[in-house]
Amino acid sequence: MDLDTVRTFVVAADAGQFQEAAAELAVTQQAVSKRIAALERNLGVRLFTRTARGAELTIDGQAFLPHARELLRVADRAVASVRPGRRPLRVDVIASRVAPSGLMRGFHRAHPEIELDVVMLFDIETAVAAIRSGAIDASFRAVAAPGRPLPEDIESVRVLDEPLQLLTGPAHALAGARSVPLAQLAGHRIWMPGIVPGTEWAAYYDDLAAEFGLTIEATGPNFGSDALLDTIADTRALATFMGEQTRLVWPAGHGLRRIPVTDPTPVYPHSFLWHRDNPHPALTTLRAHLAATAAAHLAATAAGHDAAGTWAPGWAIPR
Repeated sequence: MDLDTVRTFVVAADAGQFQEAAAELAVTQQAVSKRIAALERNLGVRLFTRTARGAELTIDGQAFLPHARELLRVADRAVASVRPGRRPLRVDVIASRVAPSGLMRGFHRAHPEIELDVVMLFDIETAVAAIRSGAIDASFRAVAAPGRPLPEDIESVRVLDEPLQLLTGPAHALAGARSVPLAQLAGHRIWMPGIVPGTEWAAYYDDLAAEFGLTIEATGPNFGSDALLDTIADTRALATFMGEQTRLVWPAGHGLRRIPVTDPTPVYPHSFLWHRDNPHPALTTLRAHLAATAAAHLAATAAGHDAAGTWAPGWAIPR
């Protein structure tokens, strides 16, 4: 059904005259008559009766009018849902408990007037494809792993270097340490069942293990963070890495320890990705917010880093 003819019908019904409808629609009276005639042919009924006072709705016209209004409302909502500035900003944060989710919560607190759709996509290929297709506006990722450069139409900027911490149970040999040098972790078993080959975080931990001689195991099924915490709490042999800003809660009886890693501090390089031709006005606001947050984070953490500084893989796009 042609929405122009439906819109013309509603305007004519409200005006009661084809001439007034033509003036409101900025078309000729003849065009209004043709559109109404086309709609009547499509429906197989008469919608108007011409009278000396103008045009009156028939019984069929009266029955069709509320449905015609609803058709136009649905069409307007459909257009608004994809029009930049009229629809929510859609951002991929990978997972609900990790640092990018926290960055977006901070943005929402600073700009509650901006509508958001937060989604969680698994791998970088899916996220980049979604950005390019317009399914999402932006994503947080570690880029760009060796041999996997970003497409030329995807822009990126490093927004957060998140320090890693060592998570141990109370019986682990390092549980009492206030901090632990990275080199001291050689020989300890670091268990991370969530690492999936081919992901950017797998590339990150492969490089970290190779450079510092670490043993990072991804064996066994991944039952999620709760099962991981239960296992770490109950064993002397295993520890795991966790982002400083990862939000987790565990039972008090677990006695888990989050221990800073130093000399150097390994940082996970979170970058913000978007399509260079994306016109959504809220995207500019979000980028400015992330830039200010990154500057504040650098200022707050610079004094806390040891003399050996930080480590990130060479392929990670710098600030």
